[in-house]
Formats: sequence, C-alpha cells, structure tokens
Amino acid sequence: MTTLEWDGYLNARDLGGFPTALSSTGETRFGRIARGPRRERLTETGWQDARAWGLASIVDLRCAHEVGQGEGDHVIADDAFEGIAIVNSPTEDQNDPEFWETCAPILDSPEYWAHNWQMQPQLVRGALDSIASSAPGTLVHCSAGRDRTGMISALMLGNAGVDPHAVGEDYATSVHAMAHIATHAPGAEPDEARSPAEVDEWMIDKLPIVHDTAARAHEIFDLLEVSIATRAALRRLLIAE
Repeated sequence: MTTLEWDGYLNARDLGGFPTALSSTGETRFGRIARGPRRERLTETGWQDARAWGLASIVDLRCAHEVGQGEGDHVIADDAFEGIAIVNSPTEDQNDPEFWETCAPILDSPEYWAHNWQMQPQLVRGALDSIASSAPGTLVHCSAGRDRTGMISALMLGNAGVDPHAVGEDYATSVHAMAHIATHAPGAEPDEARSPAEVDEWMIDKLPIVHDTAARAHEIFDLLEVSIATRAALRRLLIAE
C-alpha cells in the first residue's frame, strides 16, 4: 500500500502495488486509482500534490447533501480544479426509508455493504460504471474514505485478482487512519475516538466481511448486473496485460 502525501489530506492511498496473478507485472498499477476521504480536506498545495500524482478525474461516492465546503475547510481558488472531471455518483440513497431503517445503525461498518448492493444495486453499479469510464488518475472518495470507498475498493481489487487478505489490510488501514478523527463531514455527529487496540478488536468480525466481498467480487458483480465492458475496464485500470 502506498500512502499519498497530499497536503491537508489523510487516509489517501494509491491502489497500485497489490499482488495479483492477473497482471503481467504481478501487481496492480500505480497512478491509476487513488482512494481517499472528502476532497474538501485538500489545501491548495494538496491539489497541486494530487496533480503531480496525475489526478485527472474524481468520482465522489457521497450523497448530494454531503458535498461542499464546511467549517474548517480551506478556501480554494476555482482554477485548482481546472481540467479535472468531477462526477458525483452516490452509492446509496439515504432518503430511502427502507435503506435508512436497515443501514443507518451500521453505516460505519462493512456490515451494511450487502444491504446496499441488494437494496440499491443500481447506485452501486452506477458508481462502478463512473469509475470505469473515468480518465486514469482517478480519485475515488466518500466522506471518511473508509466504508463506501472501502466497499468499492474491495470490489475493484477483487475484480483485479488481489488476495482478499490484502484487501482486508487496506480496509483496516483506513479504519485506523480515521479512528482519531472526530468529525468526517460537516454537520455529522462526532465519532468516538478509538485506540489502535480498540480498532483491532472492533475489526475482528468485520474483516471477514471485507475478505468475502473481495473473494466474491465476480458473484457480486453478477448480482449488480455489472456489464462485461465495465468489468474489463475496471480491470484494465488496475492491471497490466
């Protein structure tokens, strides 16, 4: 895993360097897909750092009401985003009463992932389609860069043949990175800070879900009715043929 040092940003990584037998190099490609939290955390220098990495497009997995500058965010000149394609492709509809009743208590956990793709498959599929059609050098993010981003990352990495345990380590890295951050988005209720030991204990029954998601990526893609073209495009983004 390669941590991306973009100023003002945290919990950001390049999805390159994961071992996979599907790639001619034996690992996923660097500089193609990055994962992270809400982009509003970036400073102006951070946007320059992202451009130096090769940032060309952003797929934002948040609901529309979560998007935008909040208290404590940096004021960024409009030209910082010039030439970067930004697509909002939410993975969930929080206004859906059935989804909210089922998932609200577990949104900060992979426990809700299967509910998401079973109840709102068109939204999860739409996010994958958006990434597949984006220009390489894509940042995929939600608010914390942990659960929605973690779900999509697990599916993409599984589709690219990455070992499920490596995918679990990537998810665990995000949970640890955000464990001391009180608020992940403007207006959100503050999270309780957790020590590394508490995080490890919390993840005991969560990591198997992440492993299973990566291992069953193709089966889940079938459930979501992800097209062959999208599956192939996502794989090409991450592996060298």
